[in-house]
Amino acid sequence: QTLTETGGGVKKPGETLWLTCTVSGFSLTSYARLEWVAAIWSNGSPFYNSALQNRIAITKDNSKNQVFLYWTSLTPDDTAIYYCARDTLKETASGGLKPIWSGWTVTCL
Repeated sequence: QTLTETGGGVKKPGETLWLTCTVSGFSLTSYARLEWVAAIWSNGSPFYNSALQNRIAITKDNSKNQVFLYWTSLTPDDTAIYYCARDTLKETASGGLKPIWSGWTVTCL
């Protein structure tokens, strides 16, 4: 099971960011939720960080196994490393457990 993110990079204040999280090894209809600064449940219901809910929108396309995060009016305070993560763990070859996530940097200058 893997999550792969595209998008991010360097943006200017006021610009819009479009992030994509592509999943493999599981279906977007058979998990509890995927979470960023927003979360989306398997039934498509969104949940947003209250401080950002006026600037972000999360959607998904089950047929493409992708989750999308649309973020408007970026500010320098939004500069951070963001992760797309599944709220379950997977077993490693050694028998341990590790989180399922992928991350990249967003810089707003």
